[in-house]
Amino acid sequence: MSAPTGNDKFNEATRVQMPGLVHLTRLGYEYYGKISEETAGTVYDPDTNILRTVFLQQFGKLNPGHEGEAEQTLRAIRQELDNDDLGRSFYKRLTSVSPIKLIDFENPANNTFHCTAEFTCKRDQDEFRPDITLFINGLPLVFIEVKKPNNHGGMVAESQRMNKQRFPNKKFRRFINITQLMLFSNNMEYDAMGGIVPVQGAFYCTGARSSAPFNCFREENNGNSSIAPFIKDYPYKDIDEVVEKKILSDFNCQVIHHAPEYQTNLGINTPTNRIITSMCSPERLLFIIKYGIAYVKMEREVDGKIESTDQKHIMRYQQLFAALAVRQKLDEGKKSGVIWHTQGSGKTALSYYMTYVLTDYFAKQNKVAKFYFIVDRLDLLEQASQEFEARGIEVKTANTRSELMEQFRNNQAQEGNSGQAEITVVNIQRFAEDKEKVKLPAYATNLQRIFIIDDERVIIRTKLEKPSKIKGLALI
Repeated sequence: MSAPTGNDKFNEATRVQMPGLVHLTRLGYEYYGKISEETAGTVYDPDTNILRTVFLQQFGKLNPGHEGEAEQTLRAIRQELDNDDLGRSFYKRLTSVSPIKLIDFENPANNTFHCTAEFTCKRDQDEFRPDITLFINGLPLVFIEVKKPNNHGGMVAESQRMNKQRFPNKKFRRFINITQLMLFSNNMEYDAMGGIVPVQGAFYCTGARSSAPFNCFREENNGNSSIAPFIKDYPYKDIDEVVEKKILSDFNCQVIHHAPEYQTNLGINTPTNRIITSMCSPERLLFIIKYGIAYVKMEREVDGKIESTDQKHIMRYQQLFAALAVRQKLDEGKKSGVIWHTQGSGKTALSYYMTYVLTDYFAKQNKVAKFYFIVDRLDLLEQASQEFEARGIEVKTANTRSELMEQFRNNQAQEGNSGQAEITVVNIQRFAEDKEKVKLPAYATNLQRIFIIDDERVIIRTKLEKPSKIKGLALI
């Protein structure tokens, strides 16, 4: 990159990329420095772009007694990333906590967060260079692509480049498989330019085989403040002037250091910096990586043939805030509540994410969570069962009231023996009114039953010793 001069003084690098990179240091990321391809094999592993030194050091820190397995784990990761599974096997390793863990999800401070720019992803003669790459413990799990405002084609052009050139290119498979979150921004507010779908703004997605939808992100702002509370009140670190000058120097942008436009683009509430804070601040990013990714494999019959769809999904921002709100309300002692949805907004997907969020939440209280998904129509039971199974959850059903009551009497955490996460899907319409009370044995103190109601009109009458009316999500 040559030094910007004259009319070229402000471009996508100086307007968006450099301010974004400096902003990351305010969030706690350490600037790693510019990484040269000449350091392949020493500083970083060219097959995966994993920072070797950082990875090996953090592996030893997080896995005392297993330090000697670091190189073996690195080799295993390299092999997994070659799989044509959208990174499923690597993701399983990434989110595992035993016997080896790559990330400490419970204690963010135990991890290291680094950032750099223009880090080449290369295999054979094919290559691409994300504008910004983010690392957790040396693992390149996020990249950010930026464009200058009012760029030709808007973010539609960037979407087409990802979906038509990068995702389908099998030589990039390792780099797509290891990347969990991708951000794209031209530092503009969302604008549909007269259409329905925004073509300008800041977007996000996760990996795909051929096509991934670009999602908008809107930070929670119930009070409609000029700056959303999370963005305004985040505990930003001061910009280290030495580090800032190092960043600008590495990318030949020293000339913009005191320019008013650069200083404006350093603001915490620019569209690019806003989505970076919302999705890449360490605690949020760890939450999204652990709970916000779903692998969905569905089969359906089309013209007498079975078609299989294998996709990787990432939480919508509404689902993220719903999940965070549920945890907060539980901390406040609430036992039930309602999450309002519009049709097709992903109720079942949110329920899938919540099974993992709440399983971990109650595990910290030495309780095992047991889930029930309640619907009021047979077709919804079949649809929900298929969607849960497609995401890898083992589905149990209760076709009669007596079957459900028998499950209640059973204080075991799981009905099956597969070891997979489970959920019982129940069609309430099949249940006849029965005035006889059901007397259950003493409730297991280490078992937490969680009911997720598909429709707020559904009323559960279980005829326990203390009958309950439950809406939304309820715990008993």
